Amino acid sequence: MERPGVSSPAVQRRSWRPVKQLVAFFCLALLVLSARAETPGDAPSVIIVVGAAGEADYQTNFLQQATSWSSACEKASARQTLLDGQNGAQTNQFELLKAALASEPKAGDAALWLVLIGHGTFDGKEARLNLVGPDVSATQLSEWLKDFQRPLVVVNSASASAPFLKTLSRTNRVVITSTRSGFEFNFARFGDRFAKAITDSAADLDNDGQTSVLEAFLSASQQVTEFYKTEGRLMTEHALIDDNGDGLGTPAEWFRGTRATKKAKEGLSLDGARAHQIHLVRSAADLSLTAGQRTQRDDLELAISRLRESKSQLPEDEYYDRLEKYLLKLAEVYEPQK
Repeated sequence: MERPGVSSPAVQRRSWRPVKQLVAFFCLALLVLSARAETPGDAPSVIIVVGAAGEADYQTNFLQQATSWSSACEKASARQTLLDGQNGAQTNQFELLKAALASEPKAGDAALWLVLIGHGTFDGKEARLNLVGPDVSATQLSEWLKDFQRPLVVVNSASASAPFLKTLSRTNRVVITSTRSGFEFNFARFGDRFAKAITDSAADLDNDGQTSVLEAFLSASQQVTEFYKTEGRLMTEHALIDDNGDGLGTPAEWFRGTRATKKAKEGLSLDGARAHQIHLVRSAADLSLTAGQRTQRDDLELAISRLRESKSQLPEDEYYDRLEKYLLKLAEVYEPQK
């Protein structure tokens, strides 16, 4: 494909050769890192909330989701807290959830995952998750989370969950809902698929040995679409992901691979880049990096993502010069320690 502004093959070779060399270096560095001994990293915390089920069929599904998440937490060596609405001893999940969030550190490198499983409601103004005891609203949950500065992942797999996305959206957060509207009331099948995809190697689109939040979202969304297509039903749920703080969310069909192809609002980045950096179960290569190295790598990857979005607005040489500088810095992060 012709690239505007390039007048000769020599210029093309000068632009692309260093990039190809750096890509090859990254592949080698990842292999070396994978061979190094696995060391414990900054383990995440996961709060799993299983709300009021109602019918027995829903109870079985919700408990299966919780079991999948618990298994994933064990693989990740994550600290997990289960608020199980099916346990008769838990008669007020509202207060238990509030207390669990209050006890969590508000800052740090370790991510906090909040997984909401159950039925949701929406009255046209406020969305809620049905709990044993008082239901929790999106507004109340936002208040409980307002002081968190650490990475935060919220997965609301309930029906009518979309309003939670807009209310909870902030920088350094990933918010996923099983619906795109509060008026999608029917039972949502997204949660079960997502709970399984988070540890499924088949969902690892970039083949880096770990499944990111974004990859699990894309895999689960595709499986839900296939379910409705196979059953010949009209889709009553459309999952969204938000990780840029604009509160709009992006559906899976807007992605090609792990990159969104639609334009975000002016001045805002596209959804997906940050979510693709967060993994519950990390690979040996990722665990080999220190927390500081991961932060440096994540910052550089986000900078590259923003640069790609502005490619059409930059002179060709300037774009590739900037890209090469970022890639060289990434190479320094991945270079095996001697």
